[in-house]
Amino acid sequence: MADHNLEALWEEHCRHEFETRDVDATMATMVAEPYVNHIPTMTGGVGHDQLKRFYKYHFIGGNPPDTRMIPVSRTIGPDRIVDEMIFSFTHTSAIDWMLPGIPPTGRTVEIPLVAIIHFRDGKLAHEHIYWDQASVLVQLGLLDPTGLPVAGAETARKVLDTSLPSNTLMAETWHRSAGKPI
Repeated sequence: MADHNLEALWEEHCRHEFETRDVDATMATMVAEPYVNHIPTMTGGVGHDQLKRFYKYHFIGGNPPDTRMIPVSRTIGPDRIVDEMIFSFTHTSAIDWMLPGIPPTGRTVEIPLVAIIHFRDGKLAHEHIYWDQASVLVQLGLLDPTGLPVAGAETARKVLDTSLPSNTLMAETWHRSAGKPI
């Protein structure tokens, strides 16, 4: 992959997904038989036709207009990129890939998201996308966090601001270690 600029190709792919919203241009950045897997919801596609169908009818046109990706970190290897970002949007439209079957709530979501992208022959071969689905559901009011070890938008804020407190979800047990030898 040394002859290919993986970062430029990934940026072009994302630009077509989220800015130009051009399905054919997005697919042109990929190998002949790519696959995408959004891990928490198992959405995406395997192979050209299934992935193009997914992009055309369930992904590219379905992202709310205020969708933003704030870069946090990027690691580039010989045939992979790992991107850590904050992904945010207002749930003003159906988002089949992240919230299948959930009608728009009008609420804002802000989550940490990690994308692992594999390249082959100068094109994207596959993407594995990870996020905390419980955090999304809490922010949309679809999951009551009371008594559960889950959080909402504060997970994204903590990624961007390390001065925010840690261990808030284990408040009941955290105090037990106070004063113990370290």
